[in-house]
Amino acid sequence: MAEVTNELMYELLKRMHQRIDRVDTSLSEIKSEIQSMRGTMISMQQDVHNIYGVLARHENRLDRIENRLELRELAEAQAGFEPHP
Repeated sequence: MAEVTNELMYELLKRMHQRIDRVDTSLSEIKSEIQSMRGTMISMQQDVHNIYGVLARHENRLDRIENRLELRELAEAQAGFEPHP
């Protein structure tokens, strides 16, 4: 079995330090990617919200148009029963 010396411990600690440095760098990159994904998700959520808003406005317009058409249809139907001079 190899004798444990200060030099051996120093070399092991240097390697551990290098590996921890790489892990730290990788973790920073992962955090950056997650923040980017979070930003993309927020913008997608805002886009969906805007689409719902547009759909609601279109639905309101369509309801108003349908109401006007029903009123016109009722007026046309009523005019068919009234005598014309």
